[in-house]
Amino acid sequence: MSDLDILARTLYGEARGEGQEGIEAVACVIMNRVRARKWFTGYVIKEGIKIPSVEQTCLKRYQFSCWNKFDPNRKIINQVTAHDAVFRQCLLIAQKAISGELQDFTNGALYYHTREITPVWAKNKSPCYEVKHHLFYREV
Repeated sequence: MSDLDILARTLYGEARGEGQEGIEAVACVIMNRVRARKWFTGYVIKEGIKIPSVEQTCLKRYQFSCWNKFDPNRKIINQVTAHDAVFRQCLLIAQKAISGELQDFTNGALYYHTREITPVWAKNKSPCYEVKHHLFYREV
């Protein structure tokens, strides 16, 4: 799979019910993580050089729940095709993100969660951006 395909599937698995703004916000987080070069950034090795990778950042263990082995979204994202209108939208947003055309409007968010849960890392933290069911954070 390519960066484009993996990013689109991640967006679909994480934010398909959030509309364009929510999907784009998750794309911003992923691209911010790729650029951040921190512990959550995934890399590929090319000619002996570690290069940040969209694909490896999306697939990094336990970072995006839709890729977790037993997450119910895993089967859905593996089977979705471009016949699905929301997945087509995710493909377009992924292309914008990878090409650098998607401007980060999340204020540099690197983390997010749904409103239904409050992870330990989010306690006593203020979100830097909110959209529908997701809260976004710059640092935790």
